[in-house]
Amino acid sequence: GGDDHGCMGHSRGGLTTKIHALVDAEGRPIRLKLTPGQAGDAPVGTEFVADLDPGATLIADRAYDTNPIREGAAARGVWANIPPRVIRKDAFSFSPWVYRQRNLVERFFNRIKQFRGLATRYDRRADNYLAALKLAAIRFWIASI
Repeated sequence: GGDDHGCMGHSRGGLTTKIHALVDAEGRPIRLKLTPGQAGDAPVGTEFVADLDPGATLIADRAYDTNPIREGAAARGVWANIPPRVIRKDAFSFSPWVYRQRNLVERFFNRIKQFRGLATRYDRRADNYLAALKLAAIRFWIASI
């Protein structure tokens, strides 16, 4: 629905892998993606914006403050509540109060850490690791029903 919040975040998945997650207003994962640790966050953020409904609020950390993400969100009728990077010269509307809802994605990552194999990255193959993440995500969805 239009009142869903898209929260993006990232965390080390072990080795040099980053987990990118888009969660809804209940903190349930909508989309997951792995990237190499040295890869930038912005390309994934641009992909994830396409999954947001018009009228949604995108809450993301500073690493996702790029023109393509902001422009993509605006084109979809989504408000991007992202703190501006220090190098930004132009001003954007930003609500620290709304930004606190980003803890939804942080809670998602904390829940993942409860799964020992995911937290310690036992599986060294990215495709197996992503499959295990998705299984955990399914458990979160089932638990919310």
